[in-house]
Amino acid sequence: MTVVEFLAQAEDLVSPGLSACQGCAAELALRTAMKVIGPKSVVGIPPGCVAGFGAPGWGLKTGMKVPVCMPLLGNSASLMSGIKQAYAAKDPEVRVVAFAGDGATVDAGFQCLSAAAERRENIIYICYDNEGYMNTGFQKSGTTPHGAHMSTTPSGSCSQGNAAFKKDLPLMLAMQDAAYVATLSVSHIPDFVDKLKKACEVTDGLSYLHILSPCPTGWGTTPELSIEYARKAVETLYFPLYEYSRGTFTISKPTLRAAAKAKPVSEFLAGQRRFRHLCEADALALQEHVDRKWGILSRLAG
Repeated sequence: MTVVEFLAQAEDLVSPGLSACQGCAAELALRTAMKVIGPKSVVGIPPGCVAGFGAPGWGLKTGMKVPVCMPLLGNSASLMSGIKQAYAAKDPEVRVVAFAGDGATVDAGFQCLSAAAERRENIIYICYDNEGYMNTGFQKSGTTPHGAHMSTTPSGSCSQGNAAFKKDLPLMLAMQDAAYVATLSVSHIPDFVDKLKKACEVTDGLSYLHILSPCPTGWGTTPELSIEYARKAVETLYFPLYEYSRGTFTISKPTLRAAAKAKPVSEFLAGQRRFRHLCEADALALQEHVDRKWGILSRLAG
């Protein structure tokens, strides 16, 4: 069965008509992920865009077709770990999933997530990374890229956007030896589905999946280009696809193909309102950072 056939036949566990922004990649990521994870699951969605567009349920016309709860912004991994422990005695086959934004993951929730990985909690933790606190006014998060204009890192006479570089949480959790770590993109669905299936098979620890989720509203792009920007992020090695399991890094096939003729990061930056103020030196600094991170990943993968 092909990936297309699988997704066409799998039940959509997210109700239709949710009020996400047009072009929201997080909604596509959630729907696709739940088709793979399946109905025998419990999901936790902390405050953020996905909670905001109604996935935890508002009234009787939104929500999901599986049990879903809303943790606090910073304790998703802890709450879902407890839920998994409760189910372990009754039905260990129930998959317990956190679906959280970057703010709830790399910032507020990092301590709980790191601890859950250390304890080898058997949960699936999915981060949809739109590179900012997008549902509360586009504030900078730990994954906001260098130079990005955000409401808390504005560009102007006294500032040129975010001075920091993006926090690499997948690599950090791999160095912590989490059971399974992978980066995913909505632009490469076969790879996306394959990695979700692998995460579902893990029984001895935490699976962490990091999805780049273009945000037309926060990035300042048009909705129909969300998948294209996700693809450009992979093709420029800004967001390489790889996985880590049992001490081994494996670079995914889409990234291996991209690395052979990698496009400049400027192609990913072009057209995004959050980067329109960047000068050539700023773009070069981001390119050098991407090259350095790619070099590290290449060496880790042998």
